[in-house]
This record gives sequence, structure tokens and C-alpha cells, in this order.
Amino acid sequence: MSNKKRAIGVFDSGYGGLTILNEFLKQLPEYDFIYLGDNARSPYGTRSYDVVYDYTLQAVEQLFSMNCELVILACNTASAKALRTIQQCDLPKIDANKRVLGVIRPSVEEVGMLTITNHVGVLGTVGTVRSNSYPLEIKKLFPEIKVIQESCPMWVPLVENNEFKSEGGQHFIKKNIENLLKRDPKIDTIILGCTHYPILLDEIRKYIPLGINLISQGEIVAKSLKDYLRRHPEMDMRCTKNGDREFYTTEFVDSFEDKASRFLNKELRAKHLDY
Repeated sequence: MSNKKRAIGVFDSGYGGLTILNEFLKQLPEYDFIYLGDNARSPYGTRSYDVVYDYTLQAVEQLFSMNCELVILACNTASAKALRTIQQCDLPKIDANKRVLGVIRPSVEEVGMLTITNHVGVLGTVGTVRSNSYPLEIKKLFPEIKVIQESCPMWVPLVENNEFKSEGGQHFIKKNIENLLKRDPKIDTIILGCTHYPILLDEIRKYIPLGINLISQGEIVAKSLKDYLRRHPEMDMRCTKNGDREFYTTEFVDSFEDKASRFLNKELRAKHLDY
């Protein structure tokens, strides 16, 4: 990448962040983007806070070294377990002018505008649910809202192996949704707390009663990024706008290209990266 090019970095432990990037490309098509997937060490959801923090910081520093001025952690686990420490402790030492943003806060802000019953559900990975990031963040902004969480350990493998339409896949999707709604029948808004889950939207809707709001992160996070750049013109000016996209993976390129193309609904070319 040219030294003159300063892309927006998008990081995920795997493929789910591509659903976020897809919305960025729709809403901010003129900007340059670099996507980095740490597929070799995925999934992050079952790893400790310290490990997720170390891996995420490595990725952020890598994207900064590739001239990214702004990095989006398009991963709920990384946002939950690493974002705050990186923002508060690492950025001032690395470069106080650079920024790292996550995906949890924009989703939480949307909750307050949608729920009427003040009963909200979260469907997420084991790591995101255990971190309690959504209940904690919701409590800060909307202390009156009650949050019920359900971990869905099979959903990411179902997406990545394209098995979510199978009989077994439908069983797990239905089971987790029923578990959530049984525990609190007053839930009127559900957050899809994993960036893989938008791929499952049609399947999820089969088992969600009419009248329940579904919060899918891509569109919300893209809208939030667009607003962030509008409110921070100094950052916007530092981000170049040639419509370029680059894709990097820490795993095998062929495998990444095949799966990533399904997430973006188009062919792409990636490069292998060790850091």
C-alpha cells in the first residue's frame, strides 16, 4: 500500500467482520479499506481476556503500520475484551492521533430507540456473553432495561461451514432462540451480538415472533462510522478516498477467499500476512 494511502482498517478474528465491511462499502464507498482476518487463531470467543487483548493489539499495530489512521474492531469479542484497554492504555503511547472503535456501543445506542417493554435479549458467542459487555454497556445508557443473554456456540461453525440451512443447523438456531424467549417472554428487541449472525437473518426470522425487533450490527455500525467521520473532520481528512479495498488473512489464502466471497457476495483476492 502506498505511503500516501491511508485506509480505514477493519479487523476481525475471522470472517464475521466482513458483514460489517459490506455495509461500510455500501454507505462509504469512496473510502479506502483494509480488512484483516486473524483466521489462523480464530475463534477468539473461547479465549481469555489477556489472549484476546494481546491478539487484538497485534492486529491493531499491524494495521497502523499499513498506514491506517482509524481501525474498527468488527468483532464483538475483541470489542468486549480488548477495546477499552487499547483506547485508554495503548493508543496514547502508540499515536495519540490514531483511533480504534468497536461494534458494541453503536448497537447498544440503537436498543434505547427500539424497545418499548424495556426487556432486551442478546444472542452471542460464549465469549461475548461471558464478558457481559452488552448488559454492562446497556446499563450505563439505559439502566431501566433488563437484559437476558443466550450463548450460541454452534452458530459461527454453522455459518462458516455453510450448514445453517441443514436440519441440524435449524435445530440449533431454533433451540437457542426458544431458550432466550422462554427465559423472558417480555423481550421485544434482540441484539445479534456476533458479526456472523447477519448471514443467518432469514433463518432467525423463522423462529422470532412478529413484533420483536432484530438489531443486526452491520447497518448500525456503518451509520455510526459515517456519523463519526462527519463529527471528526480532522480524521475524515486523513482517510484517503480512492475506493480501494485490500484483504489480508493470517490463514491460507485460498480458504479465506472462498469463504470471504460468500460473505461479500462477490469474488475477492487476498494476501497472506504474518505478524
